[in-house]
Amino acid sequence: MAGFDVAKIRRDFPILAQQQNGHRLVFLDSAASAQHPRQVLEAMDHLYETSYANVHRGVYQVAERATNEYESARSKVAAFIGASDAAEVIFTKNATEAINLVAGSWGRANLGPGDAVVLTIMEHHANIVPWQMLATEKGFEIRWIPVTDDGFLDLSDLDRLLDGAKLLAFTAMSNVLGTITPVAEITAAARAKGVTTLVDACQWVPHLPTDVVAMGADFIAFSAHKMLGPSGIGVLWGRRELLDAMPPFLGGGGMILNVTTEGFTPEAGPAKFEAGTPPIAEAVGLGAAIDYLQELGMDAVRRHEVELTAYALRTLTEKVGPDLIIHGPSEPAARGGVLSLTLEGVHAHDISQVLDEDAVCIRPGHHCAKPLMKFLGVQATARASFYIYNDTDDVDALADALCHARDFFAL
Repeated sequence: MAGFDVAKIRRDFPILAQQQNGHRLVFLDSAASAQHPRQVLEAMDHLYETSYANVHRGVYQVAERATNEYESARSKVAAFIGASDAAEVIFTKNATEAINLVAGSWGRANLGPGDAVVLTIMEHHANIVPWQMLATEKGFEIRWIPVTDDGFLDLSDLDRLLDGAKLLAFTAMSNVLGTITPVAEITAAARAKGVTTLVDACQWVPHLPTDVVAMGADFIAFSAHKMLGPSGIGVLWGRRELLDAMPPFLGGGGMILNVTTEGFTPEAGPAKFEAGTPPIAEAVGLGAAIDYLQELGMDAVRRHEVELTAYALRTLTEKVGPDLIIHGPSEPAARGGVLSLTLEGVHAHDISQVLDEDAVCIRPGHHCAKPLMKFLGVQATARASFYIYNDTDDVDALADALCHARDFFAL
């Protein structure tokens, strides 16, 4: 991990300076929500202290500054993900809302009886339930891409699954297994069949360089809170021609060009999908998070996490022993820094509670992926996830705490 100064990075995160039960806080739950560097906190505070007003409405200087900062954040997002047109970036409440936007707008306009939507067993509920809800309303079929025993998508039957389908929605990186899916390969197969694609990139964008052109998808959704930004804001990127053809998702102020007693005309561009007062300070915080990550370099972020994941796979296996199962691919380069663990005879929630005594923060549960849990044959896993502020000391603390839990429940 030479060249990646984790100790220096940690100093930017106030929450990581605290002690718990006499231990240094080891935060290993970034797949759920990452922590915030002071640069993000200060950027949001500065907006509130100097330039807060509603955007796109006022002509006074404070309002114009707020609008400029809000739109500057949109431009930063576009550049960060390789989009040439900032108007293709829609701000939402989170990635869940972004996916619901596609389902409620594009899906409601384009799907019906006789159509099919293709999903994968790996998906987060946010990329399952909106399509199930819409299928109940519109009467289309849902098909499923299975998972192999070693944690990859089984694409052997993809051509058949895509026949007659209208949409393929899939994750770029599993939030349970850490599996990195071959996004460009899958979207190319869909495009050859005339199938629209939506990629859940929540676990990808914070951890790997992102190029929406190279990914080849029609829609991409992700959340700020997993990439050092605040909660309350997510992103939907979509191809301009698709967004222009889609009806509004929500109605209200800010998304209209004109309203009469007979009807309304929606605004063009992102405004059509951003009804009401948007997450202004949150957008500024997301912009600051992007600045922070770009300063580190996403190639460096990825290298650090591959090295750390390799160390974790080796160390946990050696220290904890055969009672520990690490789900997902065994090759670090094929996965992200997400380790879902099961410990023989110990419930995931019990593991998490014991680890908390050692100030090691992990997440137990089904991780909003119950179909995948059923495939794995477990009710829940204990998930540890790494980010830029984690290092081998954190992995060692995790291993020691897991040994503590193993020994505690063996008594």
